Amino acid sequence: MKRTTTILAGILFIMAGCEGNKQATDDLITVDVTANYPKKELILQDFMDVEYVPLETNDEFICQGFVQDIGKNVVIAKNYNNDGNIFLFDRNGKALRKINHQGQSGKEYSHILGITLDEDNGEIFVNDIYTKKILVYDLFGNFRRSFKHKEGDGSLFYTDIFNYDKDHLICYDPYNKEIAFVLISKQDGSIAKEIKIPFKEKKAAVAIQKDETSGMTYSVSPGPYRTIIPFKGNWMLLELSSDTVYSFLPDYSLRPFLARAPSIESMQPEVFLILRLFSDRYYFMETIKNEYNFNTNRGFERTYFMYDRQEKAFSGYTIYNGAYSTKEEIYMSSLRPVNHEIESWQSLEAYQLVEAYEKGKLKGKLKEIASKLDEESNPVIMLVKHKK
Repeated sequence: MKRTTTILAGILFIMAGCEGNKQATDDLITVDVTANYPKKELILQDFMDVEYVPLETNDEFICQGFVQDIGKNVVIAKNYNNDGNIFLFDRNGKALRKINHQGQSGKEYSHILGITLDEDNGEIFVNDIYTKKILVYDLFGNFRRSFKHKEGDGSLFYTDIFNYDKDHLICYDPYNKEIAFVLISKQDGSIAKEIKIPFKEKKAAVAIQKDETSGMTYSVSPGPYRTIIPFKGNWMLLELSSDTVYSFLPDYSLRPFLARAPSIESMQPEVFLILRLFSDRYYFMETIKNEYNFNTNRGFERTYFMYDRQEKAFSGYTIYNGAYSTKEEIYMSSLRPVNHEIESWQSLEAYQLVEAYEKGKLKGKLKEIASKLDEESNPVIMLVKHKK
């Protein structure tokens, strides 16, 4: 791939309003979203550290292992259904306590979209998109306060929420047509900083069809993706409507990180760029074609690829888990970002691990853990961390 020119880099810096924070053009990567690349095979443990956390199982802790956040001492998980249960484990997977404040009072949540951990302040932030509120509890489940999501300017609710610093959360509202990224106060939800990503027209990864007979309108989306990814002390901000992925720096400035080509404005249907996992050497991403056939229920064609910083080149990929003696593929699209230490996580079902153990497919720490499981055990959480 050819590097972007100095002129293009200059334009991007002007757009971002960060002329005082210029970087060399070698740092800006251009992604051709129409390209296909030959595949490479990699072992995850060759470029990331991996830790396995078996979640303790008992009569009170039957947990599906949908991890919400992870700290130095605490793992927070919930079930995939809307039962209101919040499970707290320590970092070794020992069950600590279960919290459930599902209800209709001002101190309760009706639905949990996500939970953000603030371990330093001993608090969790429960994102309830039905009431458009964030409810704050301590780590023992005691209610502390609540506050509303951002209102006005087309805002609807926050989807992604991360612990930014001791005083603020960083949030994304996909329905705000101008300023979707904000820093908000942990105390009252007030806007501390609006983060404006330059783009011409707001776009969304969704297919819409109206039934002329019934008058009903149907919509389908390709599934969740992350708009905020913590990386090396900065935050990667992905706005589908923009041709540039920006890095949000500690001084509140924006720096262009990736530039896509061709422009999203020139494509119909659009091909969106999605980010998945960043390591010191590889950046994993994918494209999604914004097209869906309601007759066949098929669409949103995807292409998976990565950028190799050492070789300065793109390629397709297949990633295997080195804890298996056979080729056990890891699907990078299923990994979810956590924080600056833990890049991502994935849930490993106990019954699958038991089967793999009985067939002699496991080795190392994962083999040891699987030997103590039964098919009804809670999942084992695989933490994917940056190399030390």
